[in-house]
Amino acid sequence: MALSVEAVRRIALLARLQLTSSEETAFAEQLGHLLEHFERLAALDTDAVEPTAHVVAMEPLYRDDVVTNPPAEDDLRANAPARDENFFKVPKIIE
Repeated sequence: MALSVEAVRRIALLARLQLTSSEETAFAEQLGHLLEHFERLAALDTDAVEPTAHVVAMEPLYRDDVVTNPPAEDDLRANAPARDENFFKVPKIIE
């Protein structure tokens, strides 16, 4: 599929690029070649191909969510300046 220089100018305008006339001509040729490759890919019959997210079949790398180091509640409260049984005591801030 040949791409015109006018189409390249429009693309450059949308991308906010300033191209010289030689760059416009070169890009028209290069983008035309890319579009030809996409046309060839679009012509392939992919009905029998199963959709995949990854080329290699992989098992999920999940593990069971098991607590291996349970918190020692008494040790956590040991450094509290004031406590009331299982609670931290803090100064009243609203009067």
